[in-house]
Amino acid sequence: MPTIPTVTLANGVTMPQLGFGVFQVPDEETTAAVTSALRAGYRSIDTAAIYGNERGVGRALADSGIARDELFITTKLWNADQGHDATLAAFDSSLEKLGLDHVDLYLIHWPTPARDLYLDTWRALEKLYADGRTRAIGVSNFQPAHLERLLGAASVVPAVNQIELHPGLQQAELREFHARHGITTEAWSPLAQGAVLTDDAVTTIAAAHGKSPAQVVLRWHLQIGNVVIPKSVTETRIRENLDVFDFELSAQEIDALTGLDRGLRTGPDPDTLN
Repeated sequence: MPTIPTVTLANGVTMPQLGFGVFQVPDEETTAAVTSALRAGYRSIDTAAIYGNERGVGRALADSGIARDELFITTKLWNADQGHDATLAAFDSSLEKLGLDHVDLYLIHWPTPARDLYLDTWRALEKLYADGRTRAIGVSNFQPAHLERLLGAASVVPAVNQIELHPGLQQAELREFHARHGITTEAWSPLAQGAVLTDDAVTTIAAAHGKSPAQVVLRWHLQIGNVVIPKSVTETRIRENLDVFDFELSAQEIDALTGLDRGLRTGPDPDTLN
């Protein structure tokens, strides 16, 4: 079983750098997928209220026999539940579905700027953090302007910003902002839903290392410091995505992948999704 490196969040909590995501996995398939991931060696599981599979995650965790302090569980607040009191109620619902007494990371899923509720929402997350119901709090899909405004009002700096990030959309400005403010960058859609896996640079590097294109892209994420949460429901792919610690990309190979940045979004624009 591989030893997965960890990153230390700004509040001192450690988080596995490679985790398992369950976006778009139906609840009835989630338990089996998470069980496979846990058996393969993953200890960080990323879900969200809107995914509709928190119960499936919870079943896998309960049946795993793995001690709670060995796990790192993330879930996210959906847009319709933003606002102080609604956030607290939504968190209770997520915790009940997961069958846990706390989560390790709780995120605001989107800033939804037109609704203008994320400051009130953040106050609720700060309360949950102060009460020990989540070990860290953060955001997802926040742009620099959203973060600047949040930091101006927050008592607690977000530990994480989970954003779409892959070789086709490298978010250099946002990553630099994170670095200046002690915010950990976490990548969703780390493989661009497969869109970058046929690029010549990726396939050439994969052939040179005897690895798959997906493994090369995941290795790129790890070497530039991102936390990454690939998703799969196929046991062979689940294990393959974890088999990325026995090779290293050279500086030239990193540069070749950096050259693939082309503003390729596979998901919504955070400035307009409301």
